Amino acid sequence: MTTATAPDYAAHDIGGRYHFLLRRLHSLTGIVFGGYLIVHLLVNATIAQGGTVYQTQVDKIHSLPLLPAIEWTFIYLPIIFHTVYGIWITLTGQPNVGRYSYTKNWFYFFQRLSAIVIVLFIVFHVLSLKYGWFGENLSFDPHRALGTVGRHFDTGWWLVAIVYPIGILASCYHLANGFWTAAITWGLTVSAAAQRRWGLVCSGLFVLTFVAGMVALIWGARLDTADLLRVQQELGHGA
Repeated sequence: MTTATAPDYAAHDIGGRYHFLLRRLHSLTGIVFGGYLIVHLLVNATIAQGGTVYQTQVDKIHSLPLLPAIEWTFIYLPIIFHTVYGIWITLTGQPNVGRYSYTKNWFYFFQRLSAIVIVLFIVFHVLSLKYGWFGENLSFDPHRALGTVGRHFDTGWWLVAIVYPIGILASCYHLANGFWTAAITWGLTVSAAAQRRWGLVCSGLFVLTFVAGMVALIWGARLDTADLLRVQQELGHGA
C-alpha cells in the first residue's frame, strides 16, 4: 500500500509552503488597492466640475493628520506587496489561452497583461507627478492642483492620446476582474448564479471607473491658463 505524503509546496507551488497565505494576502491588498483606485478616479473626475471643486478635494486629502503614515500604511505598502507578488505570479504563471480558448482563460490572460501595463504606468505616474523625476512640467503641486495637472497634460500629446488611456483602461479592467475573482477566492460567490450576478456588478464598476478616469483625462487636457489662474486666485494660492 502506498503511503500518502505531504505535497512538496516548495518545489511545486508559487511561494512555497506559504502559497495559500500569500495568495490571500495578495487578494486582500488588491481589494485595498482597488478601493484606493476608485476614490482616486472619482476625485480626479471632479476636475470636470470646474471652479474650486477639485482643488478643495485635494486640500481635504492633504490636510489629513499624519498623511505620510496613512499613505504608507494603507496605500503604498499594500500596493507594493500586491505589485511585487503579482509580478511573481505573472512570471511563473502558464497561460493556456492558445490551447483552451475559454472566456475565463482570456480573463486571466488580460488580468496578467493589464498587471504589466499597470506596473509601468504606476512607475511613470508616481515618479513624474509625486517626485518630479521626469521634469518639473510633469510634476504635481497639491497647492496648485489644477495648474499643475494642466501643465502635466500639456507636456506632450502622447500623454493624452496613448499613455493615460491605456493606463486607465488597464487599471479599470484589473480592478473589476480582480474584484470578481476576489469574491470567489474568499468564498462569497460559490454558485454560478452568484458569480454571474457579481460579474454584472463588477462590469458596472468597470464602466463607472473608466468613465471617471476618461472624464478626468479629457477635462484635464482641456484646462487653460486663464481658468487656472482664476481658480488659484480664488483659493489664495500663488501662481
